[in-house]
Amino acid sequence: MSLARHTASRFARIALGHLTREYPNKLDHVMGGADDVRSPRALHPIFYGSFDWHSCVHGFWLLATLLRLRPEMAEADQIIALFDDAFTDDKVAVETAYLARPESRGFERPYGWAWSLMLQAELLRHDRPWARTHAPLAAAFADRFRAFLPLADYPVRAGTHYNTAFALVLASEYADMTGDEALREILRSRALVWYGQDAACQAWEPSGDDFLSPALIEAEAMRRLLPRERFELWFPRFLPDLARGQPATLFTPARVSDRSDGKIAHLDGLNLSRAWCWRTLAIALPETDPAKPRAINAALNHLAAAIPHVSGDYMGEHWLATYALLALENG
Repeated sequence: MSLARHTASRFARIALGHLTREYPNKLDHVMGGADDVRSPRALHPIFYGSFDWHSCVHGFWLLATLLRLRPEMAEADQIIALFDDAFTDDKVAVETAYLARPESRGFERPYGWAWSLMLQAELLRHDRPWARTHAPLAAAFADRFRAFLPLADYPVRAGTHYNTAFALVLASEYADMTGDEALREILRSRALVWYGQDAACQAWEPSGDDFLSPALIEAEAMRRLLPRERFELWFPRFLPDLARGQPATLFTPARVSDRSDGKIAHLDGLNLSRAWCWRTLAIALPETDPAKPRAINAALNHLAAAIPHVSGDYMGEHWLATYALLALENG
């Protein structure tokens, strides 16, 4: 499970083909009046492509990460030109001002919020002005997390955009990159409130449009946010039968019956995000733990089931390469 140069180029070409494709487009846009009837590009001068706002944000994350990992790839100059055009003070100001609308309080919560922070964490790894320019938008979303999390008494355990554990995972990347210990503590304390007492997970999944495993992404959030010794106590209670291959559903790649159906196509993403979580969880397991080889095999099996389908139909193509890169590289 590693990123070959030809794979990086393939993913880059996929993303370059949709980041500036405005239509079709699925807006998350609450209109307060007739003046709010505007095109995606007018509303979002940076993140107007890729079918929806959040997919465009993580498409930029994908390209930024590929550029760092494979700077020699043929697509590098095109990526740099795209980023130089996208990340200007004026365009970021429009994206940020959109959040100030009363109607935008729930805009992209929490998935888009988290991906904006994940993008900023990646931009900070580059010796270019993009992170400085994008910083006000990321800061606005970080502030939204700080305001929202103390109000969120209950987690969302869906396998889709509303999943709160996934948001904690990505936001923690930003907190680590920026050295924001206060934000990280908010994320950690909320994870403990939401998930600290969970045990003997039944893993009633997948649902028909999951692209996240509620069980595995919760475990990944706890792995990231808890001290290692505390996670090593929590994880065996949460999934006590992994060494026996149970719950079996977590080890079985999901079947995707129709990749032209945007919701059913989510299941390719489920296989990729499970591969990512199985890989990172396997790394955290002791070498002597009998669950470790099972986790590694599960990661490989899920990756093999989905990687051929990253491109082909736009319903998956506008976002799946991001999750393929998570499966291959992000830990």
